[in-house]
Amino acid sequence: MAISTRHLSILIVGLLFHFSYQYSFKNCIGDQYSNNRTFRCSKRTETCMSLIVGDLPATAINIFIVNNNVSHIPTGSFQRFFKLENLSIISNNLKFIDGLAFRNMHHLKTLNLSFNLISKLNCSVFQDLYNLTYLSLEKNHLKDLPQSLFNSTPQLNTLILRNNCLDNFSIVARSISSLSHLRTLDLCFNFLTSLSHLNILLPKSLTELIVCGNKLLSLACAGSFLTQIRRLDLSKNVELSTPAFKGVDLAQIRYLQMGSTNVSIFEFFNVTNVDASYVDFSDMGLTNTSLINKLCNLLRKREHITNMILKNNSISMLESSTLSNCPQILGTLDVSSNNLKQVKCLEVLEGQKHIQTFNIEHNHINKLLSCKRTKNKLPLKELTFRYNRILSVDSDAFAHTPDVTILNLNINIISYLNVKALRGLTQLQILRLDNNLLSDLLFSTYQDLCSLETLNLRNNRIAVIFNGTFLHLGQLTILDLGGNKISHIYAGGLDGLKSLTKLYLDGNNLKQIDSIQFATFLNTLQVLDLRKNQIRFTSETAISPFVNLSRLRDLKLDGQQPYGISRLPHGFFRGLHSLTNLYLTNNRIDHIASDTFDDLIGLHYLTLDNSCNGLVQLEPGSLKNLRNLKRLSLQNIGILNLSKDVFGNLTNLQGLYLTHNVMERIEVDVLDTFQSLNYLDIRHIPLSCSCQNRQLQNWTLNNYKVQLIYLHSLPCQGNTNDHFYNFDTNVCFVDLGKYLFFTTAAVIFVFSVVPLFHVKLYWKIKYGYYVFRAWFSEQWRKLREDEENCEYDAFISYNFYDEHWVLEQLLPNLEGNGSSFKLCLHHRDFEPGRNIVDNIVSAVYGSRKTVCVVSRNFLQSEWCSLEIQLASYRLFDEHRDILLLVFLEHIPERELSSYHRMRKVMLRKTYLQWPGSECTDPALAQLLFWKQLRRALRTGSRMEDEDEAGKNKSSKTAEGDQSDSSVNPTANEIYHLS
Repeated sequence: MAISTRHLSILIVGLLFHFSYQYSFKNCIGDQYSNNRTFRCSKRTETCMSLIVGDLPATAINIFIVNNNVSHIPTGSFQRFFKLENLSIISNNLKFIDGLAFRNMHHLKTLNLSFNLISKLNCSVFQDLYNLTYLSLEKNHLKDLPQSLFNSTPQLNTLILRNNCLDNFSIVARSISSLSHLRTLDLCFNFLTSLSHLNILLPKSLTELIVCGNKLLSLACAGSFLTQIRRLDLSKNVELSTPAFKGVDLAQIRYLQMGSTNVSIFEFFNVTNVDASYVDFSDMGLTNTSLINKLCNLLRKREHITNMILKNNSISMLESSTLSNCPQILGTLDVSSNNLKQVKCLEVLEGQKHIQTFNIEHNHINKLLSCKRTKNKLPLKELTFRYNRILSVDSDAFAHTPDVTILNLNINIISYLNVKALRGLTQLQILRLDNNLLSDLLFSTYQDLCSLETLNLRNNRIAVIFNGTFLHLGQLTILDLGGNKISHIYAGGLDGLKSLTKLYLDGNNLKQIDSIQFATFLNTLQVLDLRKNQIRFTSETAISPFVNLSRLRDLKLDGQQPYGISRLPHGFFRGLHSLTNLYLTNNRIDHIASDTFDDLIGLHYLTLDNSCNGLVQLEPGSLKNLRNLKRLSLQNIGILNLSKDVFGNLTNLQGLYLTHNVMERIEVDVLDTFQSLNYLDIRHIPLSCSCQNRQLQNWTLNNYKVQLIYLHSLPCQGNTNDHFYNFDTNVCFVDLGKYLFFTTAAVIFVFSVVPLFHVKLYWKIKYGYYVFRAWFSEQWRKLREDEENCEYDAFISYNFYDEHWVLEQLLPNLEGNGSSFKLCLHHRDFEPGRNIVDNIVSAVYGSRKTVCVVSRNFLQSEWCSLEIQLASYRLFDEHRDILLLVFLEHIPERELSSYHRMRKVMLRKTYLQWPGSECTDPALAQLLFWKQLRRALRTGSRMEDEDEAGKNKSSKTAEGDQSDSSVNPTANEIYHLS
């Protein structure tokens, strides 16, 4: 059949996917441990088969396509999978399969097309399947089979056609006639009315024919039809009657089922040559002892039979004589699914000296009585009472079966188990008491079970394990106590279990774990299940409860109730050097210490899933010793990011599961540290489609080693229409030319302007910096808020070279001679070790006045300039009259012109000139000088009101016409320069 243009284009697209994205599959997940050979494609929205498998590697061996919505398989959809051996396309609403759909699949061995809507098959659909051995078309709508359908499948040995609409056996026979290796044909639940097939020869290899649940009225076939059949299932053909078997050769049948038919078993044996010992008598109407006795008489032709199956016969009683006429049963007597209420110490088996198994499950037995006085011992090895209504078991209930090795009492309502009920069962190896109502475990109950290897007590009502309960179970390897209400295990409660390898305590009420409890089996225990208990730690534990379990391999601590285990104490897993699997899901762990996993050097699998209400970040170094870890599952734990500090040592990690977390980005360099990684699941993570993930996008599209699960379906955060694998990254590339131009221009500008600013504005910038610091000074704010609390009357600003005048003249006249002024001098009052700028600020703002002793040395001092700057700031900006200028020497105006801040103060404020030798009377002038200075220091710091300011301004204007001598005032005058 020619390939249509549409199908060819789909195939090309699929091949492009395959070559572009070699290890990320759009609709399938590769099995992590199959080395890229097994793929599962489940629950995808894609409706085209070629696109579902289009990006899978041609070397795939197993493909499972389940629960999709694919209705059509086009020609050649799988032809490139030249190594494919197993293909399952189940529950996909499949309706149409083109001819040559499986072309060139020469290695295919199994093909499963079950649970679809196929109603018709093309005669060439299975062409090229030369090595196909198993084909299932179960649960479809097939009504017809082309005659040459299986001509290209010569190796087919199992064909499943049950649950279809086939109504003509001849059509089936014709289509399978060429299958020389066919052994099993399943046609159950079709619409066949007979097995007539005219002159068509069935394959001689056919040995198993299953035609249950049809509408057979007769076999209508040649007598030799079933000579090669060994297993024949005709059950649930309700219209099938005994005459249908007349003349049919059944001598070779080794298993025959006819339950739920209209066949009379006794008439049946009169018209057929079947060996009665190979007939399954289930649902054959053998409702009482007399009918079973009659059946036994028919079976007496043989000395022994393998099995006797009497299921679903509504038997209500089995008497001791029921099987008295039967031959010896070597295998199993199965009377399950009847109405039996009592079996009286299995008296029905009297005389059966070789029987191995007795199955009496699914009946109505309510009690097992004591059999202590029973002399007849039965050779039973397996005894099953499952699915009954047993409420109690009396003492010595199994005294008649001392050799039993498997005893199943599970799924009953046993609330009372006598302490001697199991006495004498020294050969018992497996005991199942699960799913009952037992509340107590007593010491003597198990004392005879010296050979017991498996004890299952799951889902009972046990609350306490008492001391010595299992003391005699030295051979026990598996103990299952899960699903009970155990809240306490007494010291010695697990003593005697020196061979125990698996201990299940899940689903109980344990609140703590004690290493002493495990002392008996320290060197044997391999599996410890503590899931769904109430274990929780609010503080550090003194010692690890697992410290001596040197051979433990599996530890399960999932889902502690009601809120999870919450925290893992330091060294909690100390000593578990052999542990390979650790389960911590559903625990809301909010903290994992950096040394928690330090001893788990052999760990292969770790899961911390579903801690989203707790853990949000692992501590650096918390996984540092897990160098052998192969699988790490961190699903839904609220993790924010991956970091090398946490994951840097996981060099052997193969699978990493990160679904349902909140990270918006993943660093590629962290992923590169996982040298052995081949499986990464990052579904349901809000990865942002932005430049910060550009490298991650590039990594996902070009890696040939790590399989990213459903990469092509990962949406962009906030926009489900865009996908992560193809979001636009062009905006992330920088135009280097443009940025280099602007960078160069900025550098040239800086190098041109900075020197100019340095020359012209150096001091202004520096002063501005100090003022800025002062502005934010906590002490400045405190001083500014309350001037009345000033510590000093005046801060004296002077140069070092004028210190002799300050000490010899200023200090004695203002602090001595009856004056009460308190002065602040830098050499005396500055706080040692404090920043000098902070000292100056504190002095200026901690004094009512600032007195600047001006000289030529003063003008050249950087610190003096800073002091007058700060004082003038308060004068002009805060409007506080705090600045006083005292000139020690005559300085011409032309020398002051370069000191802008100084001239601005002199134009607005009065100043004093120290009377020198040019005065006619220096002593009088100096006396007047000190008087005027003291008066100035006593005035407040608030500026005059506007009226006084106006008058002073007029006065200044009138005096401003004086000669230049105003620049050099005498000591008996105070001048206003305007």
